[in-house]
Amino acid sequence: MMRAFLVYLSQAAWARKLVTRFRFARQTARRFVAGETIEDAFRAVTDLNAIGMLATLDLLGEHTNDANAAAEATRRIADLIDKLAASELKSNVSIKLTQIGLKLDEALCEKNLKGLLQHAAQHGIFVRIDMEESACVEATLRIYHRMREAGFENVGVVLQSYLYRSQSDAMDLLQQGTHIRLVKGAYMEPPDRAFPKKTDADDSFDHISDLMLHESTNSQSSHNGHVAWPPIAAIGTHDSARIEFAKKHASEIELPKEKVEFQMLYGIRRDLQAQLVSEGYPVRVYVPFGTEWYPYFMRRLAERPANLWFFISNLVRK
Repeated sequence: MMRAFLVYLSQAAWARKLVTRFRFARQTARRFVAGETIEDAFRAVTDLNAIGMLATLDLLGEHTNDANAAAEATRRIADLIDKLAASELKSNVSIKLTQIGLKLDEALCEKNLKGLLQHAAQHGIFVRIDMEESACVEATLRIYHRMREAGFENVGVVLQSYLYRSQSDAMDLLQQGTHIRLVKGAYMEPPDRAFPKKTDADDSFDHISDLMLHESTNSQSSHNGHVAWPPIAAIGTHDSARIEFAKKHASEIELPKEKVEFQMLYGIRRDLQAQLVSEGYPVRVYVPFGTEWYPYFMRRLAERPANLWFFISNLVRK
């Protein structure tokens, strides 16, 4: 019930207007968001790289409501790519398609994404298409397939294990050698689209992990020649049981550690991130930044009660 309410608040304009007025909310969000500027984000990635971790940078923003806003978001992401290319940081870039026009016009979104992929390819930078709510999945995968048909290899997608369709999608994508980040899913979905029970979503997660790890045994290179590129299998979770499953199965099929990457969110389970690095696994941290932090922040609160109590404790002290 609480999770559903918080996910609702993440999409409610009135709640966004109220919460973002408070300085303490911005301060609390900094646990999960690197800051509001590229410089803030680069400092966070520099610190991660220094302790052996990779990153993926996400300029926060989603559901733009006009073509000019989509164009401005596209320009800002291109600027991020330029500045990343000029740095020595080990990071790639993540993009939400609704940020660059998906809800406005699919053709506009495709044009914006194609330009960004061309830009990134010139610099050898990998781009991950984030997955959003289930209503966006079909269009997201359709655009991804068009990008691959256009010859782009520097692009991958995210799958959410709690969606019924994701196992079938994974098999289709892996046949094309798709770089997949697997996550459980952070949106509130109806029971006709997603597993209502966590145990079923976990079982789906392990099954898709299994598929990804097996496909990784056939891949020629874990990073396609680029140190900041992810391998085929990117396991995106903070759940120790899911991580142990992936580690155990990778060992059983004799998959080298560098061919399975664990991906986690900025500010969450830093102890586990460090442990995996010490064990010799690639670890990539999702580093969000920007002024549009509210929806992302609320979904993080919805995921774990500990995150919510962290926020409430800050509220009580004000």
